[in-house]
Amino acid sequence: MKYVVVLGDGMADYPVPQLENKTPLQYAKKSNIDYLAQHGEVGMVKTIPDGIPPGSDAANLSVLGYSPLKYYTGRSPLEAVSMGIELSAQDVSFRCNLVNLSDEENYEDKTMIDYSSDEISTEESRQLIEEVNRRFKNSSIQFYPGISYRHCMVWRNGPEKYKLTPPHDISERKIKDYLPLGETGRILLNMMIKSSSFLKDHPVNKSRIARGLRPANSIWLWGEGKKPAISSFFDKYSVKGSVISAVDLIKGIGICAGMKSIDVEGATGNVNTNFLGKAQAALKELESGSDFVYVHVEAPDECGHRYEIENKVKSIELIDEKIVGTLLKGLDRYDDYRIMVLPDHPTPLSLRTHTREPVPFIIYQKSKEKSSGVQGYDEAQASGTGLFLDEGYKLMDRFIGK
Repeated sequence: MKYVVVLGDGMADYPVPQLENKTPLQYAKKSNIDYLAQHGEVGMVKTIPDGIPPGSDAANLSVLGYSPLKYYTGRSPLEAVSMGIELSAQDVSFRCNLVNLSDEENYEDKTMIDYSSDEISTEESRQLIEEVNRRFKNSSIQFYPGISYRHCMVWRNGPEKYKLTPPHDISERKIKDYLPLGETGRILLNMMIKSSSFLKDHPVNKSRIARGLRPANSIWLWGEGKKPAISSFFDKYSVKGSVISAVDLIKGIGICAGMKSIDVEGATGNVNTNFLGKAQAALKELESGSDFVYVHVEAPDECGHRYEIENKVKSIELIDEKIVGTLLKGLDRYDDYRIMVLPDHPTPLSLRTHTREPVPFIIYQKSKEKSSGVQGYDEAQASGTGLFLDEGYKLMDRFIGK
């Protein structure tokens, strides 16, 4: 048996007036995914337990079969693992975004304009993070470059209790009420403030401004945590797994679970990603001996955060055509297979951030086609089936058939 999960990050949404009061999933043309819904099992699953922030970290842990209440320690350590950073049990890792803030003189008066600095290129951001590291590195603190706006700071033997806010949660808001607090928080805040004084004049940012792009004029620290002890996916389900994603967070979860992480050329984490390449890589992994492939697509989530209505619909349609359509053709060679399609959490366009509502899922098996009673895949039709899983980490047990 071969197993494939197609995870459209943040696909679920609320009705959008500009889309005839339909959700993006209802509005998008997605014949392949609708076919799976018509002939599979459709329901709703709660991926975010009560008391856990509604992030992709906890949600994807849940979808992969790991209870966030047991395994979730924070977002950044998972990303750090993907980046090849060695963490001891005492080290605290932080996500470091390169953000674009408004230009008020006092830092606390600034507004979060863009949490991704116009999705700054990896090469540009590397130069900026190297400058940040040169200014702030000491025996305890070090910065590491990642992809685009996503980077990492490690505090060796550092304190771990903070109240930090994801920058994508406060788009177009004044940052005053979301700054790090307390004695240790002050250390983080001082670095953020100082970074804004020297990053604005960096040659990379001067070049971006000259080209009409937003400068990455501050770092923003959040997502702190210590390295989690995730049990092996193979030991748990007796299947050899691979993960395909452009996002360090998802790669890190896979690596911590003992799965193989596959890089795809042109995979960006946005609507311009290599959709087809991800599907082709998944089929290649199955041909090469993997039993299970987790295909993660960040694009719908990014579009939700950026209030890009047309692009969110487009990303869903491309997932359907380029990924699910390609997978179904390639999987037909096998006597039997299962495919599951779902988001990890909603990212409503109207809110531009994650929410914790349950999300719709499909489980389809080639040898067990049936009439599900739904005409397509969306939030309303999935809710109407009456199938609901309150503990999201048990969905993988259902999918694998354990």
